[in-house]
Amino acid sequence: GLSWSLLYYEIISPFSKEVCNDIVLMEVSFLQLSDRARERKVPATRISRLVNFGGLAVGLGLGAIAEVAKQSMGAKRAEGALLDSPLLSEANAERIVDTLCKVRGAALKIGQMLSIQDNSFINPQLQKIFERVRQSADFMPAWQMNKVLEEELGVGWREKLSSFAEKPFAAASIGQVHHGMLQDGREVAMKIQYPGVVESIHSDINNLMSVLKMSIVLPDGLFADSSLEVLQRELAWECDYKREAESAKHFKSLLADDPFFHVPFVVDELSGRRVLAMELVSGVPLDSCVDLDQETRNQICFNILQLCLRELFEFRFMQTDPNWANFFYNAEQNKIILLDFGACRDFPEAFTDDYVQVVHAASIGDRETVLEKSKDLKFLTGFEAKAFQDAHVEAVMILGEAFANSDPFDFGTQSTTQRIQSLIPVMLRHRLTPPPEETYSLHRKMAGSFLICSKLGAKIACKDMFLDIYNSYQQRRLEKDGRWSVCLYKRTQKETLWHLRD
Repeated sequence: GLSWSLLYYEIISPFSKEVCNDIVLMEVSFLQLSDRARERKVPATRISRLVNFGGLAVGLGLGAIAEVAKQSMGAKRAEGALLDSPLLSEANAERIVDTLCKVRGAALKIGQMLSIQDNSFINPQLQKIFERVRQSADFMPAWQMNKVLEEELGVGWREKLSSFAEKPFAAASIGQVHHGMLQDGREVAMKIQYPGVVESIHSDINNLMSVLKMSIVLPDGLFADSSLEVLQRELAWECDYKREAESAKHFKSLLADDPFFHVPFVVDELSGRRVLAMELVSGVPLDSCVDLDQETRNQICFNILQLCLRELFEFRFMQTDPNWANFFYNAEQNKIILLDFGACRDFPEAFTDDYVQVVHAASIGDRETVLEKSKDLKFLTGFEAKAFQDAHVEAVMILGEAFANSDPFDFGTQSTTQRIQSLIPVMLRHRLTPPPEETYSLHRKMAGSFLICSKLGAKIACKDMFLDIYNSYQQRRLEKDGRWSVCLYKRTQKETLWHLRD
């Protein structure tokens, strides 16, 4: 997610019918082990990781030379080859996939994220490579996994379990997940982080971008440096499992009385900074719910979208990773289980005070307030060309249409993609400032929530949903302002009495 100027940009892919068919597993936090997955040691030091990236760069160069030589000798490109560019030959594609799956960490995470971008953002040949990266994830050998567990939990960690599966049942960019059973019979999922991941975030991102910069074209209006800086910070959050455990507990308390959402419990005695044990839950990712009846799909999507709004405007605390695998649906209990809280963050009240006005203004067609509040939020400097201002406001108005009508909004047939796509070139050409930091992850979550509604073909009335949250937000502000006025009055009265006494 590259924030508000890119919320329009990001939302193209989620609403594109062609992309939706291929995006079901986008950025899945923990993919089931694929046929390609194999046991391989994770390079744990910066030097060893640099060696792998250096080897990739050399290999790509040699591979490109070999491809040019083959073509110059009249050899035909292999059927289904990825490229017109010799740099992205089939052999080089395999080198990229193999290296990223070996080093894992931030580099693999970015590769998985880039696989879901549309062709206007990333070279389509490279996109195909990252699609293969997304579907692959290797896992640690047992000795390396045990080393992490002993360093985090102590040498006697197995005594707290009645059973533990040595081979993970899922793996991804930052860690892998194992099945375990507590002594009391409760089943848990133990997430174990790959060694060296957190220490190498910055270098991994720089190394990957250096290797691939010839194939990635980033318009100036994306402010890529700012985006990567925020990405590095957020990846560091995701690598701190103690932070994630506290976020999970906080969410569990926030949703304790909610009849539709369930947050698994955390097992503190089996958790640390690089290990997180949580209740093992049953259910299916939301992409598996496409064949459920319309009423059930509507209920799922209504609650997902409502939760997104509550997180921002009620809790001011949001789980910002909208991957399908972070939401499991349990049909027997008719509940959605929330998983993976590594990407949680809070939002300052000053930000949400203005942001709620932008969404409300869009829902009632107030273009002037959208522009004014966008400037207050620092989306715009105020010196942008009128063409940019008009495009910005129009895009916000389009995105606010779901909240503008009391009738059910058909997420499965809307034309958001095509209408916003025509505005993007203007916004990328004339944008003068990067968006607020808070919006990078916020808009990733919002776009993902809309994607869920689109993929499940939801037909839900969103206006009253938003108005209930908006009115509650305004009521809390009034109550707070009222309490502040009373406190200020009492303080002034007290100071006056002291002055008279003196």
